Amino acid sequence: MMTSTTNRASYPRITFNEPHSLSIRIWHWLTYLTLTASLTCVLLGSTLFKTKDNIAMVQGLLQEKGATVTKDQAGNVAHEYSDKMWNWHKFLGYGLCFLLLSRAVIEVAQPTEEKLKVKIKRALGFAPISEEDKKDKKHYIWVKRGYLLFYLGLFIMALTGLGLAFEDVPLLKDWNKRITTIHSFVQYFIYAYILFHLIGVIITDSGKNKGIVSGMIHGGKDI
Repeated sequence: MMTSTTNRASYPRITFNEPHSLSIRIWHWLTYLTLTASLTCVLLGSTLFKTKDNIAMVQGLLQEKGATVTKDQAGNVAHEYSDKMWNWHKFLGYGLCFLLLSRAVIEVAQPTEEKLKVKIKRALGFAPISEEDKKDKKHYIWVKRGYLLFYLGLFIMALTGLGLAFEDVPLLKDWNKRITTIHSFVQYFIYAYILFHLIGVIITDSGKNKGIVSGMIHGGKDI
């Protein structure tokens, strides 16, 4: 009986209330803010600040002030505002690249139980899991696999974003259309992940795993 209890206690617990180091918490919220700002720039740049949708407005406003401009001239003015929005998106992209690089550095200093490789083993089902947690195993594994896909998506977004930011480099010019297509496609995966992540966290935090959100603020509890 004692042996059984000891063995079970040595197994990693299946819980979403995992401890989070200060560096991970700071990284998480900085990434959240950077992604939110970046996606906001995309939304505004594709709607309110879209050049062709603002040409008529620019012409009309200038005509009200007594100035007459051509469609091309109005387009140049409207394009300036669009450029400013996309430049902000580019700078935020640089920030995302820095955050991805810093995540790799943080991983080295993480406590063993919080290292990504340990969580990857759990996600792939290689690490032992106690009997009492078997019913939660499937959910836990899919969530962790989702994290891995999210990191992969961010990496692709950052890599293709750099390719677009340095599109004037001769080696990248021929690949510009392909890079743009990949960058545009992967962004929808990021949108979908963020949406499902928020919904999942709210549902889980409202159930038996209360404290997930506050745990990412104050550090969570030990496994």
